[in-house]
Amino acid sequence: MKRYKIVHQTYYNFPEPVRLQPHTMRLRPREGHELRIESSTLEISPDASLRWQRDVEGNSVATATFNGNTQHLTFDSEVIIQQYNQLPYDFLVADYALNFPIHYNNEDRIVLSPYLQKSVKDESVTLMKWVDELWKPGQQVQTFELLLRLNQLIFQTIKYSMREEAGVQSAEHTLTCGSGSCRDSANLFMVAARQLGFAARFVSGYIYSDSPIAQSGSTHAWAEVFIPGAGWKGFDATTGNIVGADHIPVAVSRSPESVPPVAGSFIGPPGASMKVNVWVTELFQS
Repeated sequence: MKRYKIVHQTYYNFPEPVRLQPHTMRLRPREGHELRIESSTLEISPDASLRWQRDVEGNSVATATFNGNTQHLTFDSEVIIQQYNQLPYDFLVADYALNFPIHYNNEDRIVLSPYLQKSVKDESVTLMKWVDELWKPGQQVQTFELLLRLNQLIFQTIKYSMREEAGVQSAEHTLTCGSGSCRDSANLFMVAARQLGFAARFVSGYIYSDSPIAQSGSTHAWAEVFIPGAGWKGFDATTGNIVGADHIPVAVSRSPESVPPVAGSFIGPPGASMKVNVWVTELFQS
């Protein structure tokens, strides 16, 4: 088991006092048999009324509502977790899904249908030709091996760049320009996996690493694919690794735009500035 402390700070400054509308936060990691939350605090300034809920995909969402006007807004989250996902390759794939192509059974397909749907905007000729190079009809390849091949291909061909702009690039744009943020690479993996017939979803969270990606002071993103027998398995195309103990998932969604860490609006003049700080620290037993 590993223990991590995650500090996530978000600051907004406004040119003059504004009226804040409700803000939502997805900052609490997804608990399960692989991850447990030891402690969690969320401080907000100015004071806010806080309500917690689970969204349709099981993510923990906090909604803050405010009274009065303010020129500053701060969210300060600190979470300590216990991470047990230290053997990410220790799983069994169902016999019928060992080799590609796979066909989900009818019960699973009903539940997985949102994660199988292809977007019209991502069915470009460029993308489809690129995906076709991964596998040719009649070629023998194991399901997991094909997904590892896709993960490595993105890692080797898409240069990491930290983008300050909001939103996610289309898969075609990421392929064309040959660079993108972690969320862009995650989106490309997800879209490509769906083109191959896999159920895939986007994951927003944190990573503990010495790489420049983790030192950028921001959140991280990767993709998960549902593999019969193994369940949802994570693939980090930005680092080229399968997701393990150093990855801390916070929110999952069928579309990247649905899970921003902090989202909200205000009534007032434009010109707001934002700063985000993220630190992930491993805690050792004394």
